[in-house]
Amino acid sequence: MAVRRGTASRLEEVADGVFAHEQPDGGWCLSNAGVVVSDGEAVVVDTAATEERARRFRDAVASVASAAPRVVVNTHFHGDHTFGNSVFQPEAVVVAHEAARTEAGVADLGMCGLWPDVTWGDLRVALPQVTYRDRATVHAGGVPLELIHPGPAHTTTDTLVWVPDRSVLFAGDVVLNGATPFCLMGSVSGSLRTLELIRALEPAVIVPGHGPVGGPELLDATEAYFRWLRDLARDGVDAGLTPLELARETDLGAFAELLDAERLVGNLHRAYAEQRGAPEGTPLDVLAVFLEMVEHHGGPLPCRA
Repeated sequence: MAVRRGTASRLEEVADGVFAHEQPDGGWCLSNAGVVVSDGEAVVVDTAATEERARRFRDAVASVASAAPRVVVNTHFHGDHTFGNSVFQPEAVVVAHEAARTEAGVADLGMCGLWPDVTWGDLRVALPQVTYRDRATVHAGGVPLELIHPGPAHTTTDTLVWVPDRSVLFAGDVVLNGATPFCLMGSVSGSLRTLELIRALEPAVIVPGHGPVGGPELLDATEAYFRWLRDLARDGVDAGLTPLELARETDLGAFAELLDAERLVGNLHRAYAEQRGAPEGTPLDVLAVFLEMVEHHGGPLPCRA
């Protein structure tokens, strides 16, 4: 298990007027966000998990933007990226993939129940008010942000936020840095295909959903994990092992230092489903799989949000 690091958030300018908001160490619910500022306007990407963290992020945005953001883009529906939406309202409209609105409504505040000891604050789910299907564009002043739905990857409702004029990609949880990738609600094959889509954009800077900002090398690391996972699942199915049994006997090797290693169980459930012919993104019993992840971890999953 990798060593947990500090948790002080920071706002870093990664290109002209483009800022990444990092929340170390990038483990469960310590997600990244961002803001693009131009011509007196600002667009925010994701909004953190707890009320307190969202308010800190809002204060950080105010330190670089002359006006309150009028647009918030959600990269997917998970609460650690969306629970802070309401902190930016009523000034901002929330934008996401059309199915992410549905998923967020179904999920509601359920994530809070996974970690009852976290101080979540006074949360309310602020659903996206504007949705798109395949591609859309929003603008921060004269800077366009292209919203791209890649198909199933981390979830079935992901949005890549591409800032072509600055060569910066906000990848959401399609790409993580220093944390175990996670596709329980998405797709292994779809994740690999999405990585190729990202390569074709040729981003100079990638803001991952969790962990430090990086560059194209993050794509190499993520691809290596998913290819390893796919091969591992094939062997596990052939051997007649359950995902939990296989995870218990697997040597993580090059991936041993990634945070939240218990995600392997969830990833194997997804990889097994695809190995057996299920369509990408086919719903699985997420709660049952999380309980297996807790069992594999040996106790409650760590979350320091």
